[in-house]
Amino acid sequence: MSQELVCITCPMGCHLTVESLPGGEIQVSGNRCPRGAVYAREETLAPKRVVTATCSLGRPCAGKACADGAHRESLSAPRRVPCRTTAAFPKESIDALIGALYAIEVPLPVKRGDVVLHDALGTGIDVIATRTIE
Repeated sequence: MSQELVCITCPMGCHLTVESLPGGEIQVSGNRCPRGAVYAREETLAPKRVVTATCSLGRPCAGKACADGAHRESLSAPRRVPCRTTAAFPKESIDALIGALYAIEVPLPVKRGDVVLHDALGTGIDVIATRTIE
């Protein structure tokens, strides 16, 4: 069985052919640099993606408004903070990661680069904020 891929690791965009060999080995052809072979093996055996999403923002409490739970906020105030994984994440676990990110609330203030989810799903990959919101 063979699979066709276009390498995305460098601007050359090599057209790769990945063939499955007996014993679970794969053979890559069409790559003009070693990175193409590495990309094809990873994409075939264990695909990964950098994941971007948003998380809910918590609101700081100040004054009497918080005593009764009534928060008066500007309609233009952001309600979510954009975030991304710090490394490529296993493709088969992306749905679970998105669910975990949508379930958390990030407290204000948040700075770009702050970790919003440490060791996401036990992968050792953190999720960080990509925008400062105070």
